[in-house]
Amino acid sequence: MNLMQQSRKILVALVLILVLTITAACGGVTQGDRTTTLPGVNRDIAAQLERGNTPQGQSFGNWVVQTSRGLIKDAYVRDNNKLGVVISSQVRPNEVRTLARSLVEGFRKNFPNQDLTVLVYAPDKQLILTARYDIQSNQIQYT
Repeated sequence: MNLMQQSRKILVALVLILVLTITAACGGVTQGDRTTTLPGVNRDIAAQLERGNTPQGQSFGNWVVQTSRGLIKDAYVRDNNKLGVVISSQVRPNEVRTLARSLVEGFRKNFPNQDLTVLVYAPDKQLILTARYDIQSNQIQYT
């Protein structure tokens, strides 16, 4: 790996960790953050459009997409312990694991004291990486 690639990988990781760390405390949910079902819209379809199935999950999913600077096209949080993200084509294959680790760190700060799962999907929405954080061992397992 040449110096430029290594520098970019480190920079992406540091930016994500910095953004997740700095704004984690600002993730409070306000009434305006809540999603309501539109009249005439099937509830199942509306659920697919939501970024979270709890107010905190909705807020965190929105925040992940907004602060990713184009690296993440979509995100969702389910049950406050599962985060799924669809990455953009800007993310290189060798950067996916670093990105997943950064997401686990931010997710852990917002939803502490539980096992967590981060699912990373390619731009075509095919699952490419699963990162599981185990609170007992404080370790992340990648599959």
